[in-house]
Amino acid sequence: MKATNSTPGPTADLMRRISTRLTGRLGRVPPPHGRRPAPPALVVVAHGSRDPRALSTVRELLDRVRELRPGLPVHLGHIELNEPLLPDTLAALGEAEAVLVPLLLSRGHHVKQDIPEMAAAARARTRVAAPLGPHPLLVDALHARLAEAGWPARTDEDTRRTGGVVLAAAGSRDPESRTDTGRTARLLADRLGVPVVPAYASAAAPTVPEAVRALAARGRRRVAVASCFTAPGRFAAECAEAAPGIVSAPLGTHPSMARLLLHRYDRTLTTPATTTPALAPA
Repeated sequence: MKATNSTPGPTADLMRRISTRLTGRLGRVPPPHGRRPAPPALVVVAHGSRDPRALSTVRELLDRVRELRPGLPVHLGHIELNEPLLPDTLAALGEAEAVLVPLLLSRGHHVKQDIPEMAAAARARTRVAAPLGPHPLLVDALHARLAEAGWPARTDEDTRRTGGVVLAAAGSRDPESRTDTGRTARLLADRLGVPVVPAYASAAAPTVPEAVRALAARGRRRVAVASCFTAPGRFAAECAEAAPGIVSAPLGTHPSMARLLLHRYDRTLTTPATTTPALAPA
C-alpha cells in the first residue's frame, strides 16, 4: 500500500492562516453577554449640618436613589461639617468618572465656586450638575409636604381668596439664588392657586415674619410656610418657629427628590459641558 504524504499542501496552509487570523480577531470582540462598563458615579453633594437628623436623612435619600437605579454607583460628599467630605469622596473614586449633583435648591456660591474648586483640586474626572431647583419635581415635593401638614389637597374658593404661602429658603447673597427661589415660588403658586412669597433664613430679604406680614396686608389671613430645605437643621427650625399656622416638614426623602437627583444626573451626561453649572432645563 502506498504511503500518504503528511505534508500540508498550499490549500491547507492557506486555510490554517485564515483560521488563525480569524480566531485572533474574534478574541478581541467582547462577549455579547459580557459585563458593560460601569456608568459614571453619581456623587450627591450635601452642605452638611450639625443637626444629626440631616445626615441620616441624606443617607436615606441616597438609599432611595439606589433603589430607583440599581447598578449606579451612588456616593455622598459634604461641603463641610459632616463626613465624608467631598474631597475625600473624590479621592476614594480615584480616576473613575463622576457627576456631582448638588443637594442644594438654587444656584449660589457653593454650586458655582466651592464644588467646582473642590473637584479641580482633587484632579477628578467630574462634571457638576445644576442645583435641584427650580424644577416641577421640586414643586411636587413641596406640595406634598404642605398637604401632609394640613394644607388642602384641593384648593377651595375660600382658600383661593384668603390663603397664602411663604416659601422659606436658606438664603444667599448671590442674586441668581434669589432668582431661582423666586421661580420655584411662582411654580408653587401656579400649583396651589394662591400667592407664594419667597422668604429667607439668612443673607437675603424678606424674612419669614416679614413675608407673613406682607401677605396679611394683602388680606391673606390663612398663611402656611413651605419649608424649602433638603433636611432638618437650624434654618429649617427657625423658619418653622416663625410660622403662624401650617408649616411643612423639610423635603427629605420624598420620592420626587430621589427622582430629581437622577434627573439632574441624566441631564448632565447629555448636556454639553460648561464652565459653571447653569440653570438646567426641566
